[in-house]
Amino acid sequence: MPQDRVEAVDRAFSVLSAFNEDDLSLSLAELSRRTGLYKSTILRLLGSLKAAGFVTLGSDGLYSLGPDLWRLGSYYRRRYLPSEVVMPVLERLRNLTKETASFYVRDGENRICLYRVNSERPMRHHLVQGARLPLEKGAAGRVLLAFGPEPPISSQEVRYFGHAISLGERESEIAAISVPVVDDDGQLLGALAVSGLVTRFSEAACETHLNHLRQEARSLTG
Repeated sequence: MPQDRVEAVDRAFSVLSAFNEDDLSLSLAELSRRTGLYKSTILRLLGSLKAAGFVTLGSDGLYSLGPDLWRLGSYYRRRYLPSEVVMPVLERLRNLTKETASFYVRDGENRICLYRVNSERPMRHHLVQGARLPLEKGAAGRVLLAFGPEPPISSQEVRYFGHAISLGERESEIAAISVPVVDDDGQLLGALAVSGLVTRFSEAACETHLNHLRQEARSLTG
């Protein structure tokens, strides 16, 4: 293990990462299975995480993520456009396009879905808020690369046209369109996107979605 990492901390993070949107509460046995750690090790880690407010233990014996993670997450979001500004825009985009609308920010070599409003259609692209995805694949990732610091040569087309379209690029059945959100000084604030089933993203639909995206991107900084 690299010298700049602490094994116990890495193990604690692996316990927290075992939870997801579909599994909000987990047993000790399931945590052990997902992390590959011994139950005795997990119990010690859970004791520290519980004391810090990062994990709670229910009366049913199941563990859940604790309230202090929400507090820390709110501090992270304050670095970017606030939810009261972005969420109404995403709701309008969802209503206009009938597709999932999202706002991404760059985090190193990844992108984070900071906010999202999922489509109300039964067949949709279901995004998880807080999801970490690669930069090099997907419309929003390519926009963040193209309009961020030191854009690669491969991003010239995205910069020229001012948007990116992904048709089955990251997931074969999913399409997405994204535009940058920049302030008056040209500083990149994030990427606004709509996504859905690739079969619904015809050339005409893409053009309509793109117009809505550009208008709403301007409203975020207007």
